[in-house]
Amino acid sequence: MIDTAERLVCHLETSRSGSENPICAIDTEADSLHRYRESLCLIQFADRAKCVLIDPLAIEDLSSLGTYLSSATVWMHGADYDMTMFKRQFGKLPAVVYDTQIGARLLGARRFGLGDLVNLYFGVELSKSSQKADWGKRPLSPKMIEYALNDVHYLLEMGDMIVSQLKEKGRYEWFEESCLAARQRVLDRDDSKEENWRVQGSGKLEPYGLAFLRALWQWRDGEAKSWDRPSFMVAPNRQLLEWSIDLAANRNLSLPNHFRPDRLKRFRAAVETVQSLPESEWPERPAGKRRKRDRDFERRVDLLIKTREHEAAKLDIEGSLIAPRATLESLAEGEVEPKDVLLKWQRACLGMAV
Repeated sequence: MIDTAERLVCHLETSRSGSENPICAIDTEADSLHRYRESLCLIQFADRAKCVLIDPLAIEDLSSLGTYLSSATVWMHGADYDMTMFKRQFGKLPAVVYDTQIGARLLGARRFGLGDLVNLYFGVELSKSSQKADWGKRPLSPKMIEYALNDVHYLLEMGDMIVSQLKEKGRYEWFEESCLAARQRVLDRDDSKEENWRVQGSGKLEPYGLAFLRALWQWRDGEAKSWDRPSFMVAPNRQLLEWSIDLAANRNLSLPNHFRPDRLKRFRAAVETVQSLPESEWPERPAGKRRKRDRDFERRVDLLIKTREHEAAKLDIEGSLIAPRATLESLAEGEVEPKDVLLKWQRACLGMAV
């Protein structure tokens, strides 16, 4: 475990070995299952020589790692979350991020979790015992340390194998383009939380129900913050939706027996605030563009799907990798241009101008 800034600098200098563009594998662990405000708790780091753990809870100055990564090629698995954590920590991302999950899917893998791929490429069964561990606690148990190191131990060698297979199939450029686009999506993503109360399923609510959902989301956020626990431990999104539907219909609620009197009091205060809220202050429903689903539109969608599935079958990959149905519907309706929603290799698969 590297737990001082000095040791980190020393290790990164050794890892770089004079190279201007070092290569490494990285994974991260956070405490999102145990704390209100998620924080970066552990960084797993591997180069060609060894695997180490970096303790961001003990090291106040991680700038040497940020500098190292700014010129590095970094292999990750399912990189979106880890890139998000690094963007939050350093305000930027590694120079190049390659994702073994993307590579494996472009090769046709249908089971592409890290454990699945380690089993496929190395015949090793990884333990899942520490998947939901509290990574904010110290010291880490031997089992947690083994679990964490295994997350990066195989990535560089697996990346070599995946790259070799991609080049054999003529899909390496697809991989590079896909990884670059995934990195850019994280950089472009707006991480502000202004309207994150609009949880999945909220689109079915009318404005009055949305007003309850917004108020209950804010109530839950306050409870979770004061308790220092993830918000789902107070009430899951599904429960907020059900309460909002019942409140909008003026039905009685059945609240959990384990809610303390002070929590119940704040819940009722949130409800009463909405009940006295003028209609002009209710949230608006998002204005969704209605498509005219006539026979001609369906024919265009069906043709695109048929082309996609034919190409996917030839390549032995999932059709959704070429383009999800929602994207094909937008294309069929003429709402978007292919170059704005599809990568070059995806457009080629669909027979569109590249």
